[in-house]
Amino acid sequence: MSNAVKDAVGRYGIWWAGLRSKDPALRGEAAEAAAELEQLGYGAIWLGGNTSAADAAPLIAGTSRIVVGTSIQSIWEHEPADTAAAFADLEAAHPGRFFLGLGVSHAKSADQYRRPYSALVAYLDGLDAAGLPADRRLLAALGPKSVELARDRAAGSIPYLVTPEHTAYSREILGEAPLLAPELMVVLETDPARARSLARGALAIYLALPNYTNNFLRHGFTEDDLTDGGSDRLIDAVFAWGDESAIRARIDAFREAGADHVALQVVDGEPRDSLPRAAWSRLADLLA
Repeated sequence: MSNAVKDAVGRYGIWWAGLRSKDPALRGEAAEAAAELEQLGYGAIWLGGNTSAADAAPLIAGTSRIVVGTSIQSIWEHEPADTAAAFADLEAAHPGRFFLGLGVSHAKSADQYRRPYSALVAYLDGLDAAGLPADRRLLAALGPKSVELARDRAAGSIPYLVTPEHTAYSREILGEAPLLAPELMVVLETDPARARSLARGALAIYLALPNYTNNFLRHGFTEDDLTDGGSDRLIDAVFAWGDESAIRARIDAFREAGADHVALQVVDGEPRDSLPRAAWSRLADLLA
């Protein structure tokens, strides 16, 4: 099952919120950018934020090969039957091009946030009943129970804001077959002070979310690492920055820890609805 998933997404993809723009004036440029990512050799586009099949459809229609996945669709905002119907429509039009990435989001983002693990299990039950196949869905899994769920009831895991150590931990739980595709933020900057400043700007919103901070604490960081925008140790663990060899080495560390695919998110200080096409091209050259 998962070998087909791994073949579909390839080794590297781009994670970006701006590619899901709902502004009609920007959708054409987003589709152009998606086609460019395909030409650059990326295997997948991961739509950042709470996204759905409707956000993926224009990008899939404007390309011929690249896979598009949600990263993530919140279980609190879409009913399983509606999700399955949207998946079926997109699958009929473009077979094999869309993967549903699911997650429980955060208490600050969903008023109905209660018993998230149980809610996720119930949601997967609903998808099963509605006929959405397990081998086309992925879970944004951080803790051990959710990683087990990604192993047993999905095609794998797409964790966000993690380290190579978390990747190795996830691989041990998942076993060999399921897809493991962590996201990694990349700062194309060699000056340490500026690189870490850009990283802290991107990290700030996540340090207010317990799902992420608790995961850091589970994997060897301390409360001190989570203060003042994040310690250098934390920044250097969850971001790739520096010259091309340093960035490539950091990406390779995730692969060596067990990642099948790495979803790269450029951090440049620009708004998240921008399209950093020059940076994506630089990354493609670095990965070649």
